[in-house]
Parts: sequence; structure tokens; C-alpha cells
Amino acid sequence: MGPVPLLLVTLLPLLSSCTCTTLQSDALQLASIREGFHGSTPELESWNTSNVVSVCSWFGVQCEHDRVVGIDISDLNISGSVPVEISGIGSLVSLSLSGNHLQGEITVANLPSLRYLNISSNQFNGGVDWNYTSLPSLEVFDAYDNNFTASLPFGVADLRRLKYLDLGGNYFTGRIPVTYGSLDALEYLSLNGNDLRGRIPSELGNLTGLKQLYLGYYNVFDDGIPVELGKLVNLAHLDLSSCGLGGGIPHQIGYLTNLDTLFLHTNELSGPLPPSLGNLTRLVSLDLSNNELTGEVPQQLAALTELSLLNLFMNRLHGPVPEFVAELPKLDTLQLFTNNFTGGIPQKLGAGGHIRVLDISSNRFTGKIPSNLCPFNRLEVLILFGNSLFGPIPESLGECLSLTRVRLSQNHLNGSIPSGLLYLPRLDLLELQANDLSGPIPENSNPDQSPTELVQLNLSKNSLAGPLPSSICNLSSVHTLLISDNRLTGPVPGSIGSLRHVVKLDLSRNGLSGSIPPEVGACRQLTYLDLSQNNLSGPIPPQIAGIGILNYLNLSHNGLNGPMPRSIAAMRSLTVADFSFNDLSGKLPDLGELAFLNTSAFSGNPKLCGPGFASPCDDAARAARSGRSHGDSKLIFALGLLLCSLALGLAAMVRARSRRGGAWRLTAFQEVDFGASDVLGCMKDANVVGRGGAGVVYRGRTRCGGAIAVKRLAALGSDGGFGAEIRTLGSVRHRNIVRLLAVCSDSATNVLVYEYMTNGSLGEALHGKGGGRLSWGRRYRIAVAAARGLCYLHHDCSPMIVHRDVKSSNILLDAKFEAHVADFGLARFLQEDTGGSECMSAIAGSYGYIAPEYAYTLKVDEKSDVYSFGVVLLELITGRRPVGDFGDGVDIVQWVKRATACRRENAASIVDCRLSGVPTDEVMHVFFVAMLCVQENSVERPTMREVVQMLSEFPHHVTGDQCPLPSSPPPPPGEDGSGADKEPNSYELPPDLLTQCKLFPQN
Repeated sequence: MGPVPLLLVTLLPLLSSCTCTTLQSDALQLASIREGFHGSTPELESWNTSNVVSVCSWFGVQCEHDRVVGIDISDLNISGSVPVEISGIGSLVSLSLSGNHLQGEITVANLPSLRYLNISSNQFNGGVDWNYTSLPSLEVFDAYDNNFTASLPFGVADLRRLKYLDLGGNYFTGRIPVTYGSLDALEYLSLNGNDLRGRIPSELGNLTGLKQLYLGYYNVFDDGIPVELGKLVNLAHLDLSSCGLGGGIPHQIGYLTNLDTLFLHTNELSGPLPPSLGNLTRLVSLDLSNNELTGEVPQQLAALTELSLLNLFMNRLHGPVPEFVAELPKLDTLQLFTNNFTGGIPQKLGAGGHIRVLDISSNRFTGKIPSNLCPFNRLEVLILFGNSLFGPIPESLGECLSLTRVRLSQNHLNGSIPSGLLYLPRLDLLELQANDLSGPIPENSNPDQSPTELVQLNLSKNSLAGPLPSSICNLSSVHTLLISDNRLTGPVPGSIGSLRHVVKLDLSRNGLSGSIPPEVGACRQLTYLDLSQNNLSGPIPPQIAGIGILNYLNLSHNGLNGPMPRSIAAMRSLTVADFSFNDLSGKLPDLGELAFLNTSAFSGNPKLCGPGFASPCDDAARAARSGRSHGDSKLIFALGLLLCSLALGLAAMVRARSRRGGAWRLTAFQEVDFGASDVLGCMKDANVVGRGGAGVVYRGRTRCGGAIAVKRLAALGSDGGFGAEIRTLGSVRHRNIVRLLAVCSDSATNVLVYEYMTNGSLGEALHGKGGGRLSWGRRYRIAVAAARGLCYLHHDCSPMIVHRDVKSSNILLDAKFEAHVADFGLARFLQEDTGGSECMSAIAGSYGYIAPEYAYTLKVDEKSDVYSFGVVLLELITGRRPVGDFGDGVDIVQWVKRATACRRENAASIVDCRLSGVPTDEVMHVFFVAMLCVQENSVERPTMREVVQMLSEFPHHVTGDQCPLPSSPPPPPGEDGSGADKEPNSYELPPDLLTQCKLFPQN
């Protein structure tokens, strides 16, 4: 054997041993990472740390040449922490921990081969000021959506190969380091959704390879847009939205000829639109909305032939809309509302068949509606209200099968309603009120058509004539039907009874005749019925009493005759009723709610008799009735005593059973350091921190000394699905949701264990002695954070979770006064309160917060939560409780409407007197959002996703108290309903929510 082979034989065992040792070293590093994880997942079961030699077969681990080169354990719902430092895996190229619930601080260092690092969508905190010189190969660094604080890391500037940097969605403060302008290889930079201040460094203009730049949302920058950004000639996506920018739009933006997306919305930009924007011939999306831009739309924008989205709404633009806008071949969405545009609508608009959303409301347009807006059934939203348009509604709209929302009110439109318009298959909102329309309400020409989806129809304040169509029964999904102030004649058709979902029906101030059809009693969801000021005759049908939730009934100024039906008099749901100026006769029954109505509700009926009338009824009969009433009272009293005795007996049995009890069982939803005995030991009177309709709340301690909140629920009877629901709630994870840690139960009692919130509830902080410590800045951030939590429950949980009891005492505040929504999804399981709270109602909700439709229909959906959240916003503005401060029967919503006349410019008059230096524009904006939320018609309320957008995309002022309390970053993908893409989208809030003329009349 020669010398070389002999040398190989000698070295082979050493090389094998060296390779194994290096792989084992990698495995030991992974094992140390695994130790910090709480619990396990099926995927991590393969991480057998007792057999490190098998590391290359572990889930998510990739090896090459006997070294670990890749680790991907993203989106496994892992909780816990990682080692203080991840290092020492010398060949590691890719590391992804994204989409988990990892927390604590993290440091990544001494990974010379690492090129890809993704720690996004976790709960890491602290800073990321690492030794970046020990990561020389790093090309992608994604830390989006964590809880990082402190300043942006300066050392990132040492990463000479870095192409992708995302530090958005955190709590970073301070300024953007000017050294970031030296990252020559950078192609993607996102710093949006932090708490950054100062100016945007002009040095960022040196990043000539940059393709995407995101700096907006919660950051507030001084000065304006640096002109140096015009040097970023490779930029395709520029988003500087909602970050307080002022000044004009630099003409140098026109040098960015590769741009396909330009978002500058929700700032304080002023001046004209620069003609140089016409150079951006690749632009697909342009959103300059919600600024203070002036002047006319420049003709140079005609070159933007790739444009799909054009948002210029809520500015001060004037002049005509150029004809070229109608000729943009790919235009999908055009929103120009709330400007001062004049002249006619370009008549070729929509002719290309691409327009899907068109909103030019609240301007000063004149002329006719273009006749060819929907040639290929693509138009979905048509909003033209609040202009001076005249002429007929185009007949072609009655054939546009794609339409879902049409709002043409408050114009001067004349002619008849196009046949088919009311019965379009996808239409859910149609508003034609306050025009000069005439002719009949069209019948459905297709009697075999399936029921429509129309939810709201408003034809009031026109000159419509003729009878109500019998095909009105096709509108079987309608909730609101308003046809008042017209010239309708003939009878009310019996087919009205087919409207089984109608909540509000107003046919007042017409010429309708005949009797009220008894079929109206089949409309069991009605809360509002107005048939006043017609020519109706005959008796009042007793079937109306079958509408057990009817709240408002107005039959005045007709020719109705006969006695008042006793069944209607006995209706307990009526709070407003008017039977005046009819021909009713006989004795008025003095029972039910009618006994509490003012006599003016019956005036103009000379044949009626009874107390308070000019013609008193027979005294003997009245005495006999009184005797019967006393007898009835005695019987009711005896029955009441019997029921109370039974209730007390049952309660004693339940308590005895509870004392006997059974084995307590703890179900944890993450790794916890307490058991059932620890939880039970907390439930002592000395630890009580709150009592309410849901039960008693105790403060407790874990074995390691951590604080927990222990809630012993009121008796729930049988399980009724409680266990399954609690498991669902236990899986909910969101920054602004109070985490349910565990549930502890025996055969009779359920105890919930939550994370403890140091600063208690918003209700306590706002209405207690220390209410003055809640500055306006804190209140605004609380509003945004609470809205995000509710948005997550409504839009990102499957199935949707409806809170059912949104109120200030169910919004808890942590040590930094960040809001967390609590007690969600439990209301359906809670029995009526037996004394623990005076403000819990029997219909799952709290007085002052209950939406109007909920109080009378007992039906709840997410819009009920929206109403309650609007009340919370009014509490934040006024500092007042929702009820009790305004007199009998008046709540905060009614008081605010009276005090402000629903005008946002009057909002300053209701601001909490304990606040000082409150930005008027912010108060007006929050008031505006609140009034949208508390609209009586649930269909007109925004969704919580839209509420989050309205609150978070408004330029928020910085106040002194905000420095130690950074604002919340944008939620991770999906948590605000924004979809999978984490880049902020255009300002896509349905614009008609922002221009409710009945709330805020245009000046």
C-alpha cells in the first residue's frame, strides 16, 4: 500500500467523526430551540431530541452535505419562546419561525451562511439591535407584525447584500436612520405601521434598486414627501399613506415611470395635482384621497391608460371631470365623492364595460346620467346622490344584473323608475328618495323570478302615483321599505304580508285607500309601521297585535273607524303610537302601553271615551272593571309569591349540589403553571375585583407568581354547547383580545381563567375617580385597538364570533393602556342576572348599548356589536356613562344627537371637560365614525373592518403622553380582514359610509 492510500485510511475515521460531531452540534442547537416551545404539535413530534443523529428527518429541517441548511417551522401555532440567541449553525441558509405565537426577546447572530430570515407574525418584543456583521450573507429579513420596541436598528446598514427588509407592524419609535440609504442592494423596504417620527430621510433616494417602499400607517412624519424619492426609477409600488405628510406632491414623482401603484391617501397634502403624474404610464392604482388637494384634474392624466383604480375623493378639487376619464380603457373603480366637481358626467363613462364601482356623490354635477354605464353587466356600485342631476334614470340600469348598490337620492331626476330595477337579482340597496320621479312603481315583468336580495328600498319624497304593485311580494328579503311622501292610491295589497323580514315600513303621506289588510300581521319582524296621512278606512285589524316586537305604530290622519282592539291595547312592545284624527269609537281600553300614552295620541276621535276624554264612559262599567283589576292584582300577587318560593327552593338545591360537587377538571388552551387547586384557591372574598351579570371575578396568582383573572360564571344549567364554544374561544389569539388561558369546571360550575389586565376596564378608568388620566391620545388608541379586536372576531374567526355585550366594562386595559376585548361570545350562555348587576338585561346585552333592532327582535348579528361600539366611542368623547346622566328614558345616543344636531362641527361641544388640548379634527372624526355606528338601520352601519379603516387611516396627532405608549401597529395579515397580502391596500372603505347626508348635511 502506497503512502497516499495509507493516509486516506488513517483520515477517514477522523473525517467521519468530524462530520457527525458538526451535525450533532447543529442538532443540539435545534434541541435548545425546541426546549422553549410550549406544548407540542404533530409536526414537532418528529423532533426527537434524545436522538440528535436523526436531525435531518425532523419536520421542517433540511440538510445538505451532512449539515443543517434550512429550518422552516412557520404557521404551526407554536407558543413559548426561543433561546436568548440563535447561533452556531454554521451552514444554515434559511430560518423561518413566522406565523406562530412565540414571545420574549430574540437575537440571531453568528450565522455566516444565513441568507433568509423570517420571524414575522409572532409576539417577539425588545429590540433587534443585533450584531449584523455576524450575518454577512443576509438577503431577506422579515420581522413584520411583532411587538418590537425601541429605535430601528442602525446595524442593519452593515448588511451589504440585503434585498428585502420588513420591520413594519411593530412599535419601533424614533427616526428612520439615514444610513438605510446606503443599502445599495435593497429592493423592498417596509417600515409602515410603527410609531416613527421626524422626516423621511432624503438619503432613501439613493436606493436606486428599490422596487417597493412602504412608510405609512401610524408613523407621523414632519415636512412633506422628499423630492429625492424621484430618483427611485425602478420603484413599482410606493405607499406613503396615513402618515401626516403635508405640502404638495412633488413633480419629481413623475420621474418614477415604472410605478404601478401610488398610494398617498389620508394625509394633509395640498396644492394641485402635478401634471407630471401623466408620465406614470404603467400606473394601475392611484389613490390620492382624503387630502386637501385643490385645482382641476390635469389633462396629462389621459396618458394613464393602464389605470384600474382612481381615488380622488374627499379633497377640494373642482372643475369638470375631463372626458378622457370616460375613455380610460381599464378603469374599474372611480371614486370622486366629496369634492366640488361641476359640469356633466362624461357621457361615455362606462361604455367600455369595465367600470365596476362608480361613486361621484356629494359634488355639484349637473346634467343627465350616462345611458350606457353597464353594457356588459360589470357595474356593481353606482352612487350619485347629493348632486343636481336631472333627466330620467336610464332604462338600461333596469337590465344591469350585476348591480348590488344604487344610491341616486337628492338630485332632480324625473321620469319613471325603469322596469326591472327594483327586482334585479343581486341588488341589496336602492335609494331614489328626494327626486322628482313620477309614474307608477313598476310591477315585476317576470312573475316566475326567484326572490330578490333587496334589503333596503327608499322611494320616499317623489311624485310616484298609482297603486302599490302586487309583485311587492317578490321583495321577500327587504328589511326597510320607505315609500312615504308620494301620490300613491288604491289599497294596500294583502301581499304585503309576504314581507316576512321587513323591519321598517313607511307608506305615510300618500293617498292610499281601503282597509288595512289583516295580512300585515304576518310581518312578525316589524318594529316600525307608519300608515299615517292616507285615506284608509275600516277597523284597525287586531292581527297587528301579532307583531310582538312592534315599537312604533302611526295610523293617524286616516278614516279608520270602530273600537280600539283590546289585543292592540295590550301590546307591551309599543313605546310610540299615534291613532289621532280618525273616526274611532267606544271606550279606550286602559291596559298595556296605551294607558301610558299622552291623550294627544287619540285626539281627533270624538267618539272615543274614557279617562282624559271629553266624553267619559259609563261609571258603573268603569267601577266593575276596577273591581276586576283589583281581583286580578291579588291573583298576580299570589302567583308571584308562589314563583319566588319555587325560585328560592331551586337555588338552594343548586347550592347544595355545588357544595357536594364533583371532581374539578382543568382544560388549558396553552401551557400554564397552575392547576385546578390553584384556581379554586383564588376564589375568596378577599380576592374579588369585580361582579357582574357574567359572575364574580377574582384576582389570582400562578405558581410562579404571575397574575391571572378568575371568573366564576353565573349558573348555566345544562351544557347547551358551552364546552364546544369555550374550546373555540380558547383558540382565539389576537393582540387586542383578552386571552382565555383555561377553563375549570365540575358538574355544577364553570370557571374561566384569563390573562390579568393591570389597569382594569375602560369603564372604570373612564368613569371612575381617575378618569382624567385618560388623555385624548390614549382614548384614541384605545378606540383603534378595541375596534381591531372586534374586527378580528367578526371577520377572521370561522365561524364568526358575535360579542353580544360590547361595552366599556368589557374592554380591558393592560399596563400600557392598550385595549383588549373581553367576555366575547359568552352572552348566549348567561342566564338572566339574579342580582349581581343592575344593568344586565334579559336579552343578552347592557342597557344603553343595545341596538334598536336587538331590543325588539331579540335577533343579533355583528351589526348589533357595531352599534354598541359606537356607544363606546361616544363614551370616549364625552366621558359620560351611556345611561343615567341625561334624564329618564334618554340615553347617550339620543342626548348626543340633540346636543349636536348630528353635525360633526358641533362635536367639540360634547367633549369631556376633563380633557384639554384635544385636536378638533380628531374629535370630529371619531364623532363621525360613532354616528355611523349608531344609525337606527343596521344595514346602514359600517362593518368593524370599515370602522378600523376609518379610525386607523386618519392622520393622528402626537401628544406628550404618547411617547411611553406607542400606538398599536397594523394587525397581521387576516386580522383586519385585509387578506393575505401584508402590503397596505388602497383606501377601499365603501365611500357612501363617509357621506351620510342625513347625518352631516353638506354646506
